[in-house]
Amino acid sequence: MRRVTKIAAASVATAALAFTATACGESSTESGGKNKGVGLAFDVGGRDDHSFNEAAARGADKAKKELGVGSKMLTAKNNETEADREQRLTSLAEAGYNPVIGVGFTYGKSISKVAKDFPDTTFAVVDSVSPGKNVDSIVFSEHEGSYLAGVAAALKTKTGKVGFIGGVNNALIQKFQAGFEQGIRETDKKVKISSEYLYANNDKGFNDPAAAKEKAKGMLDRGIDVVYSAAGQSGAGSIEAVSGKKGAWAIGVDSDQYQQPGLAKYKDAILTSVVKNVDVGVYDVVKSVKDGKPLTGTHAYPLDKDGVRLATSGGYIDDIKPKIDAAKKKIIDGDIKVEDSPEK
Repeated sequence: MRRVTKIAAASVATAALAFTATACGESSTESGGKNKGVGLAFDVGGRDDHSFNEAAARGADKAKKELGVGSKMLTAKNNETEADREQRLTSLAEAGYNPVIGVGFTYGKSISKVAKDFPDTTFAVVDSVSPGKNVDSIVFSEHEGSYLAGVAAALKTKTGKVGFIGGVNNALIQKFQAGFEQGIRETDKKVKISSEYLYANNDKGFNDPAAAKEKAKGMLDRGIDVVYSAAGQSGAGSIEAVSGKKGAWAIGVDSDQYQQPGLAKYKDAILTSVVKNVDVGVYDVVKSVKDGKPLTGTHAYPLDKDGVRLATSGGYIDDIKPKIDAAKKKIIDGDIKVEDSPEK
């Protein structure tokens, strides 16, 4: 009798374990389990920033639609530490998400550290080069796309005054500034350029629309009639300010901001956007893991590979498109070398 009881108990335990494993498997599949799901660690602003993070999210959306891959998305807060970022990446890897992607240069160091702890998981980081045998570094030629925006701004300004607003004054955002300023100078030397930043060294610069709105208002008050903002979600504030000034234009960034539902009421003021195809980079690494051939190393997405482009939504740059296309061809052919840091 005692022996039967032990066997029965063991059977019950085995059945319970099997049920738990099955349940976990179903949950894992639904939310994107190992080799079937992507974990996205967003920068500040989250998925609905209408800009950078939103572009990355579109890559995950495409992977779900075309590859049947689930996803989990977590968002950074203002003023985070390295430990905060490491914990976010670790939680995604521990939960079985693969690949795990840090959306933004701020994840560069944390990706390098966490990737070592999960050698069987593929990690990726956008806008930073991070060493590691299981890390894919996804980088773009922001300065080349911004050059084309500079051409458009120089040709569209009526006042001869153009402005640039950067979220944080660092090397990455300076690439946007450098290309934009060069495109303006080489199109019309008479155009005056004002470049300003929201913060010197604080990631809140990508999540402070009110600050960008005030900065843009100040520029508009000085007669600037084209404002290009490279500031993540903060850029929405700049676009709002510009939309209130008749005859002024805003230039969007990262996503085609004319097409963003959250900015629909301002779209008639959005001249164009420098689109950074983060979605392509995200999709590529997700597909590589799905196919069993994970991407690692550095993968660049320049202008000649459509990694960056100038949006034409709204038709507001149709009249100058031949000149923009000519500049694009010169960059691709090597006749124009776009600098990645501003003139001193």
